[in-house]
Amino acid sequence: METHAGSANMQPDQTKTIVMSQTVSAAVLIIGNEILSGRTQDVNLNHLATTLGGWGIQVREARVIPDVEAVIIDNVNDCRQRFDYVFTTGGIGPTHDDITAVCIAAAFQVPVIQHPEIEQRIRQRPAPDDVMASRLLMARVPEGAQLIDNPTGGPQGFAMENVYVMAGIPMVMQGMLSTLQGKLKSGAVVRSRTIRAYLGESQIAGRLGEIQAQYNSLDLGSYPFFRDDRYGTALVIRGTDPDTMEAAAQAVMDAVRDAGEQPEDLGVAE
Repeated sequence: METHAGSANMQPDQTKTIVMSQTVSAAVLIIGNEILSGRTQDVNLNHLATTLGGWGIQVREARVIPDVEAVIIDNVNDCRQRFDYVFTTGGIGPTHDDITAVCIAAAFQVPVIQHPEIEQRIRQRPAPDDVMASRLLMARVPEGAQLIDNPTGGPQGFAMENVYVMAGIPMVMQGMLSTLQGKLKSGAVVRSRTIRAYLGESQIAGRLGEIQAQYNSLDLGSYPFFRDDRYGTALVIRGTDPDTMEAAAQAVMDAVRDAGEQPEDLGVAE
């Protein structure tokens, strides 16, 4: 299933490889009042950003929004115009507040249908009529949607153009996402290189700003940590060109030495 075009938390001592071609971008919409209330802690964004990054799709924006029809429609329409891909999680269950499918249909101005393939899967588990009626709400999709397989055996997700709609339950979402591997547009390789320094961010902030300005095709970030009873900063360089990354890395290590500490180069993971 291919459509037209469109960081996870990083520990201080890790490097990682992400894949990127002309940049392929994505937005994530996490839908659910339970997330906003704090009752449920979201873990889907971390998995989405890490997995998509490995496929060459960069998550550029993430939003947590309520189960409110106008809000969902507005955010879907905004993001699908601005990003190559939009991934939503949550709001496709059997209860009254599971309105994502209806909202996606409204965003694309198409009717809602009961998809026969999803209905068939749901009816494989016998249930009283009232329970079955609730379950069949999960068979609602916008007309013209393509299904996203659900390896857990439950109802499938669906895609409309560049919008991919998946469950909020982490195990189910992860299974759905796994079926999209190799089916989405991706880009060139973006690598990360981490240099660890036992310095406070403020001790090196000025030099980092100068290095970032000099190598503006790269992304240079600093992430404080506490390790072995010492404070330090992980300096992370992200980019596509190995020579430029090497030059920036040398400049960062020189800055650390000038501040009186010895840098630890953790290298680049392939």
